[in-house]
This record gives sequence, C-alpha cells and structure tokens, in this order.
Amino acid sequence: MSRVSLALCVFFAYFPGLMLCAVVSLNSIEIFQKHMWLKTTSTVYFLCKGENKAVFEDVKRPRVSYAFNGQQSWQLLSNFLSTKCKWCGLYEENSITSDDVLDEWEFCPSDFTAPDGEYTKFKENQFNATFLCRDCLSLVGVSSSSGERRKHIAVVVFLGALASIILILGVVPAYNFWLKKRKEEDQVRFLKLLEEGDENEDELGLGSDIII
Repeated sequence: MSRVSLALCVFFAYFPGLMLCAVVSLNSIEIFQKHMWLKTTSTVYFLCKGENKAVFEDVKRPRVSYAFNGQQSWQLLSNFLSTKCKWCGLYEENSITSDDVLDEWEFCPSDFTAPDGEYTKFKENQFNATFLCRDCLSLVGVSSSSGERRKHIAVVVFLGALASIILILGVVPAYNFWLKKRKEEDQVRFLKLLEEGDENEDELGLGSDIII
C-alpha cells in the first residue's frame, strides 16, 4: 500500500465521519509450486498497480498452508477509499528473469461478500489465498445507500419539475380564459351603460329636436 493511502487511512481513522477507509490484509495463503527450481524457498509478494508491494516474508515453501492469526495477519496489503476496483496480483521474485506472475485480477471491495469480510482467491496449480477486509462490507453498503438516496432525490426532483410544468400548463390557459371572460363582461357592462344612457336621454327629452 502506498504511503499516501496509508496516511489517508490514518487520517480518516481519526475522522470516521468524513470517509471510510477499508484496509485489506492477508488471512491465509498456500503456494502450490515454486518457480525458482534451483532454490528450495521462494519470495512471494502482493502488489496493486501504483502501490508498494507487500512481501510475504513467512511464505517460503510450497504446499504449506500459512495462516496469519497473530501480528502478521494485520499486514497491510492495500486499502479502498471507494468502491472502485484495483488491478492487483500475486508474484514470485525471480533473480534471473523478470518476476513470475502467479495471477493478476481486478481486486474490488465487492469481492468481500462473506459475513466476516473474507474473500478467497484460487488459481489452479498456483495458489489459494484468503484476504480480509471487514470494512469493505460497510463501504459497499454505504455506497449502495448513497446510490439509493441519489436515486430517490432524482425521482423527487423529476416529480417536482413535472408538477411545476403541469401547473404552468394549467395556470396559463386558465388565466387567458379569465382575461377573455373579464373582457366580455366589461363589454357587456359598457353596452348596458350606453343603453341606460340612451334611456335617460329619452326620458329627459334630450334626444328630440328643439323647434324655435
């Protein structure tokens, strides 16, 4: 694990409300065969792209199951600050040529689906390893909850926008209809006033001709 990632894990450990740092450690491993035939022991290490390699100093002989129940079980291999996967692998050091690749794969927080946060990786004729990441369960759960909340907010915003559009489409025609109705009522009132004015003139004789 890189020093920056380690520093972030330490920082967020003191401020857990800011971000969850899910640390990955090695629980057990068995190497089925060694690739350096001239040596009785081998050096195996774990490495994620862009990070520092974690050497399994105690893992020396093939066909031996190494279970790390003590201090070594807390050896930091990597960490997750989000649900994003990493490209990682198990390798065996080779002093003659380039290091031998036991296997490479996408390493994801969602892999740790066991109730206790374990994840087993098996490669035929190469190794069988169990990794531990207890906080990965919480990390994936928090991400799912956040996704559900974002989806819920999006639905609420969409329904609010739809209600606003429907309201606008309903208010504008209603307002235009009210204006038209008011205009018609004003016209009727004006014509009525004209008729009443003519009737008053007739009653006063103002409408007849004056003869001198």
